[in-house]
Amino acid sequence: MAQVYRSGQLYGTGLPARLTPHEVRTRTFDPRRRGADPDQVREFQAQLADELTDLHRQVRLLTEENDRLKRALRDWQTMHARECRPNEGHW
Repeated sequence: MAQVYRSGQLYGTGLPARLTPHEVRTRTFDPRRRGADPDQVREFQAQLADELTDLHRQVRLLTEENDRLKRALRDWQTMHARECRPNEGHW
C-alpha cells in the first residue's frame, strides 16, 4: 500500500496492498504438531494463486476499459461543448 504522511501520522491511500500469486505459491508456514497436510496446503495455494492471477487480469482489463470510456466521454464532451453556443437555447 502506498503510504503518505498526514499530520505526522502514516496515512494509507485506501488502496490495499495486492497479494501476488507468487507470494501465495511460495508462502511457507511453521510446522506444528497437529498441522495441516502439506500437500493439501500446496494444492490450496496453487488454486488461490491461479484465482489471484485471473482476478489481477480482470482488474487490469477493467481498468483499461474504464480509461477508454473516460477518454471517449471526454472527447464527446469536448465535441459537444464546441457545438454549443453561449446565450443560445435554454442553457
